[in-house]
Amino acid sequence: MARATGLSDAERDLVSAAVTRAEAGTDGEIVTIVSDVSDAYRDVALHYAIAAMLLPVALFAWQPEFVQRKIAWFGPAWTAQAGVAELLLALFVVQALVFLVVRFALEPVSFRLTLAPEATKRRRVRRRAVQYFKVGAERRTVNRVGVLLYMSLGEHMAEIVADEAIHTRVPPERWGEAMVALVGHVRAGRGGEGMAAAVAAIGVIVSEHFPKSDDDVNELPDRLIQL
Repeated sequence: MARATGLSDAERDLVSAAVTRAEAGTDGEIVTIVSDVSDAYRDVALHYAIAAMLLPVALFAWQPEFVQRKIAWFGPAWTAQAGVAELLLALFVVQALVFLVVRFALEPVSFRLTLAPEATKRRRVRRRAVQYFKVGAERRTVNRVGVLLYMSLGEHMAEIVADEAIHTRVPPERWGEAMVALVGHVRAGRGGEGMAAAVAAIGVIVSEHFPKSDDDVNELPDRLIQL
């Protein structure tokens, strides 16, 4: 899979420092993960290739004489002998060629990302965020106060997934504040600044329900994880 440009060392340090500052005011634990892309989207290439493969069939059904004229390129003798079997064979060969051309033309993941519907990308990013949350944050704190901020660079999308205690107290729409802080920076190509701003907003939201206690310990690493 082709890799997108990840965050620089300075940007990673910026995000890690933002996590440390945000957790200074809350018992919540913020995990930050960034990845180049959330899925290979190979099914997208397959869908487009299949759709393209069906076009010759549609053309033959719509303009059969046009197809027969193209067969004449192979010579009058071949055209005179061409029956149903020969026409179907020619159609099959064209379909196979079209399928292969489109399938391999979409081999770069950047092309597949461009063609993938926004709803599909959103679902894949959300699914990946939940997977990473289950591994890196869910039930890994004593009081179930872990929250994951995940950003997928290829899709230019981010997700926030919260552990049990936070999820029951913070309504989903509150996370929109953190997303607003992130989106503007990301669109301007400042992914690190965007994540740092989102982390600060998450810290404020979580601190309203889980302020810093005297016996709180840092249960999860503050550093940004780049995959």
